[in-house]
Amino acid sequence: MKVHRHTFSWLAVSFATLLAAAATAAVNIDTQWKSDLLQWRTQRAQQLSAPDGWLTLVGLEWLQPGKNTFGAAADNRIRLNAPVADHLGVLELKGDGVYLSAPAASLLANDAPAHAIKVDTDGPNPTVLKAGTLTLLVIHRGDRFALRIKDSQAPTRTHFQGLHWYAPDPHYRIEAKWIPFNPPHEESIPTIIGTTLKLPVPGVAEFTLDGKTVQLEPVLEEPGAKQLFFILRDTTSKTTTYGAARFLYADFPDHGLDKPGRLVLDFNRLQNPPCAYTPYATCPLPPQQNKLAVALPAGEQRYSH
Repeated sequence: MKVHRHTFSWLAVSFATLLAAAATAAVNIDTQWKSDLLQWRTQRAQQLSAPDGWLTLVGLEWLQPGKNTFGAAADNRIRLNAPVADHLGVLELKGDGVYLSAPAASLLANDAPAHAIKVDTDGPNPTVLKAGTLTLLVIHRGDRFALRIKDSQAPTRTHFQGLHWYAPDPHYRIEAKWIPFNPPHEESIPTIIGTTLKLPVPGVAEFTLDGKTVQLEPVLEEPGAKQLFFILRDTTSKTTTYGAARFLYADFPDHGLDKPGRLVLDFNRLQNPPCAYTPYATCPLPPQQNKLAVALPAGEQRYSH
């Protein structure tokens, strides 16, 4: 069978066209990925430095059983270092609840004048107390309650000069194998304040990085969570990244949590925990299996105060 020269030319041109189209598509995907990543990093800095972001956290006061007075005066159980009323109110720890009484006229609860109430802690709708530039929330950690104090004019916020990141690197955007646990089990997650969280672990993500097989176990941070939450540490924690841990959120695997599948772990989105910015946060620490013997030089680096 005789094949004409122009047929070879046509095939060569078609093949070259396909290669060029594939290369263009790959460049477009990489450009979009990088653009999305940089936008996410900008939004993260904005959230941290918002008037109620982590950079405003200036205090964490553990409540004692009984009455805990709070305000600017020195005779309060919790003295607030801010231009607020001498006596803003009383937080009474009674049984497994916290109750607000004797609120000052200048104290707001959920943006309305405060009155005697049982305080809602944590959860989707906590009671938010405000006075001047302060925002106060009662949080529940283990069997203890604490008053979290934020100040929108905290120097950590007003002097914020940005975050530090590794350059975007698609090598650390990894497709991992999802291995579900049937049934899921609970993991004891230690925290930086010495308490322990019991959180569900639905499975394990397995991938290969630089020739090494790595496994990471995520938790579900709260009921109804829509993303996996990875708490991990790698060998860069000794040099360029925050020593205690970094966090990574990832979308659920392609076939759900209870079936084998695949998921994307973009370590370029590794972020520091709140404890990297303030000594008053109550961050979780990585379980033993998430303390990695490999380096992940990607994502957020150590924060310079």
